[in-house]
Amino acid sequence: MNAPSPNVDEDNGEEAFLDESDIINEYDVDEEDLPDADEEGGSDGEEEFGGVDDSIHIFTGHTGELYTAACSPTDATLVATGGGDDKGFLWRISQGDWAFELQGHQDSVSSLSFSADGQLLASGSLDGVVKVWDITRGELKCTLDGPSGGIEWVRWHPKGHLLLAGSEDSSVWMWNADRAAFLQVFSGHGSSVTCGDFTPDGRTICSGSDDATLRIWNPKTAEIIHVVRGHPYHTEGLTCLTINSDSSLALTGSNDGSVHVVNISTGKVVSSLSAHSDSVECAAFEASSRRDGWRAATGSMDKKLIIWDQHSSPRCICDHEEGVTCLQWLAGSRYIATGCLDGKVRVWDSLSGDCAKIFSGHSDAIQSIAISANGDFLVSVSLDGTGRVFEIAEFR
Repeated sequence: MNAPSPNVDEDNGEEAFLDESDIINEYDVDEEDLPDADEEGGSDGEEEFGGVDDSIHIFTGHTGELYTAACSPTDATLVATGGGDDKGFLWRISQGDWAFELQGHQDSVSSLSFSADGQLLASGSLDGVVKVWDITRGELKCTLDGPSGGIEWVRWHPKGHLLLAGSEDSSVWMWNADRAAFLQVFSGHGSSVTCGDFTPDGRTICSGSDDATLRIWNPKTAEIIHVVRGHPYHTEGLTCLTINSDSSLALTGSNDGSVHVVNISTGKVVSSLSAHSDSVECAAFEASSRRDGWRAATGSMDKKLIIWDQHSSPRCICDHEEGVTCLQWLAGSRYIATGCLDGKVRVWDSLSGDCAKIFSGHSDAIQSIAISANGDFLVSVSLDGTGRVFEIAEFR
């Protein structure tokens, strides 16, 4: 079928596909009936998430996907974010410009962590390097290297400036950040160390790996105290780890969809929590959880947040539209916040399982969420390249 031949405007020689003879009818339009530019169908960015943005602040300093966020434990407005542009930023809630740029990494910034006193910030990168930043001075304090693979996570000792990092090269490293001194390397895992931390009392280290084991270490000697593996433990790699407040229990999630609770002193599995049907991406004990009474939450690619207690059965199952990537208990309250592949942040009542709030604004998957020191704000970062701040003071 041949395309219609265009008409030629004789005045200027330009081609026109319509002339007056093509007009069928004319209508008068009331301008009040026309949609505003900021209504549905407006800008491209608004179209992506339906025009709803519940955030009170948007940080746009990055030029690539964002992977990690951390809030200062002592300054309620100070936030750190890192991502695929090989950069991290320190910025303040409700202040547009960043306070400080974390420069020098040669690959994606994969993990961020503030020291317990808020004086130092550690940034771990897939370049295998950890950098420590002096918050008060706004400058790089030291660069810590050693691992031959990318950094998966960084964590501080609960009472000092000892820093722990897990690497893709199967090792865990520990440094004294005040002296920029290497202290220990913890070797034994057979694959990437995907999760780990000091126990809250600072006396023990727990690390989980793609090799499907949990290892419990003596931080002073780097000796392995326990290796947890095989039946009745995970059959695939570990993805997340959380330790309860009295340092007695470690809860781990895995690619195999299983969740297990381990007694840290004995290395024995004390509970196997079965309800997820896909990879468990995130887990956290409630802050007050102790051996004799605990609650925990896990999120999975099966689109579920599950709240558990010591009876080993789901207390609540909270359904999402897409997979759950990250979660946080809101300090001192019964509420849990989740980040999701659908770009939404949701707040859940852990007692009833009801969704108390949905925060919209991101246009792509959320990778990390963090809570401000005063509990007033939730910060989320996304593959859409932005960090967003939502008000959560009502849930304290």
